[in-house]
Amino acid sequence: MRRFLLVSLFLALLFNTLEPLKAQTKLSLKRKVVNDSIQHQGQPKAEVAIDFPNINKIPYYQDRGKLREINRLERRRDYNKALPLLQEYVNNFGIENFYRNTPMLWRLAQLYERKNDMAHAKGYYRLAIKHHRSDIEKVKLYYDSLEAKTKSFYVPLNYYYELVEYRKAVNTFQPPKGVYTNMGPDINSKYEDYGPTINANTERLIFTSRRNRGPSINSGYNEDLFYAENNNGTWNQAKSFGKPINSVYNEGSACLSKDGQTLYFARCDCPDSFGNCDLYTAKKMKNGTWGNIKNLGLQVNSPSWDSQPALSQNEDTLYFASDRLGGFGTSDIYFTFKQKNGRWAPAQNMGPVINTRENEVSPFFHPKYQVLYFSSRGQLLNNGDYDIYKTYRVNGRWQEPRNIGPLVNGKGSEYYFTIDGKSENLYYARSEENDLKNLDLFSFPLPMEAHPLAVTRLEGTLLDSVTNKPLTGIVSVIDLTSGIEVASKYIRKDGSFDFDLIDQSRYMLLIQSPDFFSVEKEIDLKQDTIFKIMTTAIDYKIPLIFKNIEFDEGRSNIKPVMEPILDRIVLFMADHPTFKLKIGGHTDSSGDVDFNTELSQKRADSIKKYIEQKGKIPEGRIEAWGYGSSEQLREEITEEDRRINRRVEFKLIKPEPANLKE
Repeated sequence: MRRFLLVSLFLALLFNTLEPLKAQTKLSLKRKVVNDSIQHQGQPKAEVAIDFPNINKIPYYQDRGKLREINRLERRRDYNKALPLLQEYVNNFGIENFYRNTPMLWRLAQLYERKNDMAHAKGYYRLAIKHHRSDIEKVKLYYDSLEAKTKSFYVPLNYYYELVEYRKAVNTFQPPKGVYTNMGPDINSKYEDYGPTINANTERLIFTSRRNRGPSINSGYNEDLFYAENNNGTWNQAKSFGKPINSVYNEGSACLSKDGQTLYFARCDCPDSFGNCDLYTAKKMKNGTWGNIKNLGLQVNSPSWDSQPALSQNEDTLYFASDRLGGFGTSDIYFTFKQKNGRWAPAQNMGPVINTRENEVSPFFHPKYQVLYFSSRGQLLNNGDYDIYKTYRVNGRWQEPRNIGPLVNGKGSEYYFTIDGKSENLYYARSEENDLKNLDLFSFPLPMEAHPLAVTRLEGTLLDSVTNKPLTGIVSVIDLTSGIEVASKYIRKDGSFDFDLIDQSRYMLLIQSPDFFSVEKEIDLKQDTIFKIMTTAIDYKIPLIFKNIEFDEGRSNIKPVMEPILDRIVLFMADHPTFKLKIGGHTDSSGDVDFNTELSQKRADSIKKYIEQKGKIPEGRIEAWGYGSSEQLREEITEEDRRINRRVEFKLIKPEPANLKE
């Protein structure tokens, strides 16, 4: 059982008081390279165990006597007795049961919910939604309501980068490295390019392309394998594998063994195929050419389409996609393993957690960790046509697949995900929403959501320190250790948020909103951590007054003690470029009236100049006015009264609602 660290952070912003604000962590922390010797967690917590041992044994399970007894108990509302019987029955399901008897999954989930066992309830609800073949919009809406407190709401990508751009001028954090980076004309062609794979030392990229036009068994194109070498971080121009790998038939979707001596690939419509596409192996000869091409046989291949192979860490398990009969959807992910005699065992379906009623394709097994990546259009959270997901193997079971986030998955289709051996860069094929078939190869630094080690949970709740009610805004996590990009999220209505991050790493938590000054907190993440964050909402009707904004008598220069407060205002103005600020300088009534008015104007102008220069704020967003002693808060009887009247007021001005993005 993993320990949870409960940390309460009281970051109170005391507006309209004379109490000093706590200085916030400055945005000037240096990055450092991740040490490979650090032992990371590597796996998430195990989910509830839901097993279906008959999946690869029988196509359909039925016991009419048990069904009658279950129905009788449910009619009598004897749910305590019905639950274990229905669970036993469902766990005997074969593949056909998942689309013929899907309502039983839903009924079982409801019984678990009655028992307040939400972990099992959600598990069976998810299975019902993934495998139901009729209209289940009401079911989805109900499940979404259960997940409302845990579902993530990502900030749209364009706005996410606007937020980054706003802050570039006022802090030392490097901006994100960028996503959707096309690999360029040396790799991509004007035709479809896809199916990347990369060997462990990242020196050779292998991929599939339809660029070769000419004589083939297909009219118009010949699907072939290509490769490119990496030269000091740059990929050289792609070259064809040539004969005998490439032929008049279609070849593609390859993967390479660790030693680089065995190539697994798909070949289609050739005489020795059992189906329209089969899996083959080829061996590297002593002279550097490829030969000894062999079909993997009927233990692995079928009379249907079999393609997109991926090897496990030890190269004793082969994962692939197939549209053979008897699966859950149009295409499923299967696996085979090497037996003691060295031959591949009969292929097996990976089951109902991975596969859905839709398509699952292009598996990739991480070369170091127990993580399987694949592309799907049937999982519960989907951004476009096909999205890429990752699933962890924990205690011998594959966990619920996780969408790897909007920095990878867009509105179009994403396939053939692969990562280099150091988990630094990703490679995959993607298409745009308006042209789903025109695939290109993309590569860029691995975002946090896609990282195999991102399994340590950071949870937080943001509350108003005065009312104790939840606040909403945008929360970002900035990686200070390795610079890995983390997509920003909206805080949920109940004030909660969470991220899956890498342990033994340092992060900056940044929360932005027009309702309060930005909250920043450095986190040294060791284990699953829960935060309670308190801040105070801005009342736009009342000017903000800070005790630390106090000038020396007769002077208007900015003192170092003022800078932390002014920097908070700088960041707020940078984060919200449509907002304006009015600065009002005030003095007590002692001394000459004209001198006081001039002094208060100089003080307001000094603050304006500081904020504009520090935040590179354009002219026109900040007004500065000196009121002298004309607007007193107190009648001046004591020195304390005079001190209170010597003040600077800040009034933030919201734009009209039509222009307010937040």
